[in-house]
Amino acid sequence: MVYVGIDVHRKQSHLAALGEDGRVVLSRRVRTCPEEFLRVFGELEPEPLEVVFESTFGWGWLADLLADAGIPAHMAHPLATKAIAAGRVKNDAVDARTLAHLLRGNLLPEAWMAPPEAREARRLVRMRASLMRVSSRLKCQVHAVLAEHCVTPAQSDAFGKQGRGQLSKVVLPEISQHRVEANLRLIDGIANEVKLAERELTSLFADDPRVRRLLPIPGIGLITAAMVVAEVWDVSRFRSPDQLSSWAGLTPKERSSAEHTRRGHISKQGSRWLRWILVESAAQHALRDPELRTLFNRVCRRSPDRIKIAHVAVAHRLLTLCFYALRDEGGCRAYPVAS
Repeated sequence: MVYVGIDVHRKQSHLAALGEDGRVVLSRRVRTCPEEFLRVFGELEPEPLEVVFESTFGWGWLADLLADAGIPAHMAHPLATKAIAAGRVKNDAVDARTLAHLLRGNLLPEAWMAPPEAREARRLVRMRASLMRVSSRLKCQVHAVLAEHCVTPAQSDAFGKQGRGQLSKVVLPEISQHRVEANLRLIDGIANEVKLAERELTSLFADDPRVRRLLPIPGIGLITAAMVVAEVWDVSRFRSPDQLSSWAGLTPKERSSAEHTRRGHISKQGSRWLRWILVESAAQHALRDPELRTLFNRVCRRSPDRIKIAHVAVAHRLLTLCFYALRDEGGCRAYPVAS
């Protein structure tokens, strides 16, 4: 068996291969392209190979390349690979060799490699979420320009049909007027792209049984359900809802020593997209449910400035419900699928 560690970069990568005895068989810098990697793998044949690389920017093509070539692949978790971060000497060759040593010694902290269909679904839901964020920033710019000239929209939604009608009648100095009009044009263009993305989401997830099991949960609509499914994908990789919440970064950090335990803010590690849609969207709409509203009020009563913490608590509860809905064919017992 030959163990190959790859320190992947966008233009050039370093490959290091170790034999069964830990001896360095090959250490080489190559261009980051499929042809170069396959050529190096061919030099190591006929020995069976196992390859490890870190979870880094644009890793999907390498995972697909190894899968097509029939080579077992492993992806190292970058935050857990302490042997690399703590090394006195750190360069591409050392990093690649360290990865190969960890794989050879069965000490590799592995990250889950999402299959191609999951990565495609994530691209779609993340693109839609990114467009919504850009649109929100543009709307904030419009409000900022209006506030500079002491203009307060009469409508609660300045960008709805009536609100846009009022904005068209506002007269501002030339530069400010052009800035508002430019932002409105961009907002309209993004709105069209969001509609296209939502149609694709509906086509992709409408018949997905996992989505149908999520929809009865308060605050979970089609877009949120699609985001949960795309980000989690295979819920069986989590043993419990707490483990799923920890992966989503919704559990507090903890520092314990002897009898002393200190808990801090949520870790904010894992899928920031899943955490964002649960806290900023689902948790807001879920408060219409009496039980979740009671949870929200109970957390708020501890201190008047705990509204953000209360929303995180509701998001944590929603993700717990999502875990059982994804795991069980009939959905979660609290909010079962209508027969």
